[in-house]
Amino acid sequence: MDDTHLNADEIARYARHIVLAEVGGAGQQKLKAARVLVIGAGGLGSPVLSYLAAAGVGILGVVDDDEVSLSNLQRQILHDTANVGMDKTESASRALKRLNPHVRVVTHPLRLTPDNATDIITAYDMVVDGSDNFETRYLLADTCEALEIPLVTAAVGRFDGSVTVLAPYQMNADGKPCPRYRDLFPEAPPPGLVPSCAEAGVIGALTGVIGTLQAMEVIKLITGAGEPLIGRLLLYDGLAASFQTVRYGRKG
Repeated sequence: MDDTHLNADEIARYARHIVLAEVGGAGQQKLKAARVLVIGAGGLGSPVLSYLAAAGVGILGVVDDDEVSLSNLQRQILHDTANVGMDKTESASRALKRLNPHVRVVTHPLRLTPDNATDIITAYDMVVDGSDNFETRYLLADTCEALEIPLVTAAVGRFDGSVTVLAPYQMNADGKPCPRYRDLFPEAPPPGLVPSCAEAGVIGALTGVIGTLQAMEVIKLITGAGEPLIGRLLLYDGLAASFQTVRYGRKG
């Protein structure tokens, strides 16, 4: 019996997926076989990890070097008051195992750096960026491009968010290379120019909207359903309740 076989409990658990023609039993087996690394167990990582665990992704890796703090709980719904002071990776692992015991959670209680990024990422099929700093975003984009691993990246601030999918090692329908992160954002802004969420604030539910969109893109990439946001940046304005899609391409 192979590792992607669905037992009776899993068939019942994922029944609403299996009846979807775009997913079916084969798609659910792909989800079970998938290995997804999520960077950050915070505002974006909470909904991403929750929905991917609920969807039956077989292995979920979690990278975070922080501890749960009281100020996290307004948006980081994977954690609770009792876990304040606990490592976020441990808190996340406990919550995800309660949600779905069929999912294996691998914790990486550390900060991603140029020295460890390649070794960690190579163990996974796909990466989700839920980080909150430009250094990590560019490191992830460059490393995933070099390793030819798709990256679902997003950003949030105040009431606005964005999400896109990066696969610059692939060719688009016109036979041209898909865009890089640096085609969208050529270089990081100077330190201090863009205020952090701690400085500018962020509405908690916004991270739920954007993180859930990231999870949806991961599920699409794994199952082959729909059209992923490759070469498209999805923008969300929470105050206006509006979405806008901006196309972007490879430069140079």
